[in-house]
Amino acid sequence: EEVVALGKAIEAAGASLINTGIGWHEARVPTIVTSVPRAVFTGLTQRMKQELSLPLITTNRINMPEIAESVLAEGHADMVSMARPFLADPQWVSKARADDAVIINTCIACNQACLDHTFQMKLTSCLVNPRACHETEMVIEPARHERRVAVVGAGPAGLSAAVTAAERGHEVVLFEAQSEVGGQFNFARRIPGKEEFDETLRYFNEKLMRCGVEVRLNTRATAEKLAEFDAVILASGVKARTPDIEGVEAGIERGQVLSYAEAISAPERVGRRVALIGAGGIGFDVAELMTHVEPSPSLDGELWCEEWGVDLSVSTPGGLKAPVVPQAPREVWLLQRKTSKPGKGLGKTTGWVHRATLKQRGVKMVAGCEYRSIDSEGLTVSLNGEEQHLALDSIVLCAGQDSVLELKAPLEAAGVELHIIGGADKAAELDAKRAIAQGTMAAAAL
Repeated sequence: EEVVALGKAIEAAGASLINTGIGWHEARVPTIVTSVPRAVFTGLTQRMKQELSLPLITTNRINMPEIAESVLAEGHADMVSMARPFLADPQWVSKARADDAVIINTCIACNQACLDHTFQMKLTSCLVNPRACHETEMVIEPARHERRVAVVGAGPAGLSAAVTAAERGHEVVLFEAQSEVGGQFNFARRIPGKEEFDETLRYFNEKLMRCGVEVRLNTRATAEKLAEFDAVILASGVKARTPDIEGVEAGIERGQVLSYAEAISAPERVGRRVALIGAGGIGFDVAELMTHVEPSPSLDGELWCEEWGVDLSVSTPGGLKAPVVPQAPREVWLLQRKTSKPGKGLGKTTGWVHRATLKQRGVKMVAGCEYRSIDSEGLTVSLNGEEQHLALDSIVLCAGQDSVLELKAPLEAAGVELHIIGGADKAAELDAKRAIAQGTMAAAAL
């Protein structure tokens, strides 16, 4: 009622149109992050249209032309408003006008380089488009001399490097040992709430084709083969680290201990009682997957509203109601050695959403753990100097990664021009924002 009264007052004061938005970052309900369903709030603008006569604009999680069109076709608003999608792709409108949405670099609502930067007083940019707000610094120009360039690894860094180098006119061959491109993004997009990551891989696949990059899947690059190229960009990525815990190797042999990659690829292998060793971004992602009940609320507006206690009918004060959270299928412990709050390193605009979600699902987040030993019955840890045995069916290792650099020494010995980017350059914490930016800059420097 208050919003309608305010709208009528603005209309009476002579406004020509009103832009509507939902919530803000201090709200306990997420409104703009990846896990929020697309256009879930636009029906509220439609309710305003019943009360006002001037044109209304709607917003929040509208990132592709078909979503915008459906909002307008359903009469939810007269116009749609977007911000982050234009950071991701400044040619969004022209591509939509040309009915070529398949080549739009879609905003995945990660907030890592836009809002997180803004709240840290840093220059805004975009994870999937590092040139955003850096167009005069990160200049992409036609190459003066065409070169044969090999890119090893088709994760975010390698994909960015390959398409940028090809756009500049270089002859590019992309080597990927797996059967599909994506690297660590192929794990991320399997996490409920991160379905938007599919869009980034769709975009890169389309760019690879249009730019004429030769993609060699299921192919391990060798130093001998790479020596034939004028330059090599090594984006060979990372491998999961196995921490030094007594009994960990025996647990791996029993199938009781799994890497995060194994757990994400085959969650059916994970038992009902599970501990995750490591509470960084990967640990939180695995916890999300382990406590998830199908279907994904991010793809179903009604389910999402139930889980977050959102009343789109606004029949309750503030449009809030009691959340209905499905019973998690597993009992999960999220453990870390650090004494700081689990998830402290997560993004400012998204970390609280992940923590709140896992708390709702009963995940036990424990800091300050010393891992003593693993046996067939579970994991022994030390907390505040006291040992405690956790009875577990499975243990998932989310304790960091190591760079894959087997090709570095032989390529350097052969005198090959070598550029190392992404996880191969730094594996301390997976960082797609840095990886894509490094790929773009490496290609721009060739």
